[in-house]
Amino acid sequence: MRHPLPTVVLLLALAPVAVPPATAEGPAARWPLSPTPTVVQGFDPPTSPWGAGHRGVDLLGSPGQAVLAAAAGTVRFAGMLAGRPVVVVDHGGERTTYEPVRPAAGIVVGRRVGAGAVLGDLEVVGSHCPPRACLHWGLIRDVDDVYLDPLQMLGAGPVRLLPWDATATPATAPPPAAAWVPAVTAVVTTLVTALGLPPAVTMAAPAAAPAAREP
Repeated sequence: MRHPLPTVVLLLALAPVAVPPATAEGPAARWPLSPTPTVVQGFDPPTSPWGAGHRGVDLLGSPGQAVLAAAAGTVRFAGMLAGRPVVVVDHGGERTTYEPVRPAAGIVVGRRVGAGAVLGDLEVVGSHCPPRACLHWGLIRDVDDVYLDPLQMLGAGPVRLLPWDATATPATAPPPAAAWVPAVTAVVTTLVTALGLPPAVTMAAPAAAPAAREP
């Protein structure tokens, strides 16, 4: 279980500030990695403010890959926090967090950035999916410091992660009994005729199950 202290420090250090709305600059939101990354771990909000959970999504990247601002806003924090390099962008009402990200030159507190602006480089140290490099992307609502699913910025909603064998092709289901009864009946009839037996053997499709009686 993750220790709650880093979360407490993050919330206290990144308290919201008043900034102009960011919707006037460029597209409303975009993926913070390009091309569109794979979601390694989805959003799993805690049941209590300081409880265990996954307060964001982990996006698969590569060491040194450019991390981009998901939406226009103002840099609220850029530096080390709880032993990890973090960049936070305030969008006016909500703020996005990016870690572990080494801030690019010029990415300092108060700097205005547009959607898609380079915030820094993705680091391996502090990754949520070692030994791979993953970007932990978070979204926090300013008014109550509640973590939200950042994928909602993209209109993607929650992501359901598939098990490893989920892409296997399912086996073809056998045909229902009613489909093979005529063929079997034809074979039996042929045998009966060939052997000179009385035509007393017949087959019928299975009767439908009686409808369930409502209580």
